[in-house]
Amino acid sequence: MMGRQTGEQSQLFYLFNLERRIPGHHLLRRMNPIVTRLLAGLRGQLEGFYSEIGRPSIDPELMLRMLIVGYCYGIRSERKLCEEVELHLAYRWFCRLDLDDKIPDHSTFSVNRHGRFRESDIFRQTFEAIVRACMDAGLVQGEGFAVDASVIEADASRYRGVKPEEADWSAPEHQTRAVAEFLGALDDGEPEANRKPPKVMSLSDPCSAWTAKANKRVQFGYGLNYLIDIRYAVIVDVEATPARTYDEVAAAKKMIVRTEERA
Repeated sequence: MMGRQTGEQSQLFYLFNLERRIPGHHLLRRMNPIVTRLLAGLRGQLEGFYSEIGRPSIDPELMLRMLIVGYCYGIRSERKLCEEVELHLAYRWFCRLDLDDKIPDHSTFSVNRHGRFRESDIFRQTFEAIVRACMDAGLVQGEGFAVDASVIEADASRYRGVKPEEADWSAPEHQTRAVAEFLGALDDGEPEANRKPPKVMSLSDPCSAWTAKANKRVQFGYGLNYLIDIRYAVIVDVEATPARTYDEVAAAKKMIVRTEERA
C-alpha cells in the first residue's frame, strides 16, 4: 500500500532537544571543545573596548563562532552567513543559539570589525591561539614552508580609476573611512625611496592596487598572503596587502619573522 504524507493531524506541541540532534562525528561538535577553550578569555580581552552604559551588546563570542562557521563551510558573505545560521541546526548549536534566539544582523560584523575588534587585535590573537593549538597537536613541523597569495577583488570600480596627481581627496564624496586610513598612513609612514607611484588608483578604495593577477582581468585588488607549513598544509600566518609583488614579498618576510618569534 502506497503511503501518503499528510499534514492534517499535526502535533500542537513538540519536545525538541537541539543537543541530541547534532551527531558525535559532526565537524562542529568535534571542534567545539577546542574553540571553547580558545575563546575562554575572550570577554576579558575585549572588556575595555565596550561601554559601561547602554543596552547589552551582542556577545562577541557569538560573532566569532559564526565567523568560524563561515570559514569552515566556505560562506564568504556575512549576509549569507546570518541566513545559514538562522536555518541550520548544527550552526545554531555551535553558536550556542536556541531555536528561538535571534541571529545578529549582518551589519554588526562590519561595525565591530572596523571598531573594537580591530582596536583590540582580537582576530590576530584568536588566529595565533589556533596556530598554537595546532603546534601542540603536532600538526606543525616547522621543517618547510610555502608562501602563497590569493587576489581578492576590491569593492572599487575598475572603470573609475584616476592618476594619483588627479586625485581630489577633499571632495565630500571621498570623505570615507578607507580614504582617511590611506591619508593617515601617508602621514605616519616614510615613503620608500625605490617605490614608484601607482599608475592608477581608486578614489573609493585608495589602499587597493591596480592589478591583472586575478583571472587576467585588470582590476583593483588586495593580496591575501599565507605562510603554510607544508607537512599538513596548516596556515601558520597571514598578512593582507595591496595586490603588488613588492608588498607581497615584504609580507612574506614579515610572516617568516613573526612565525619565528612565535615558535
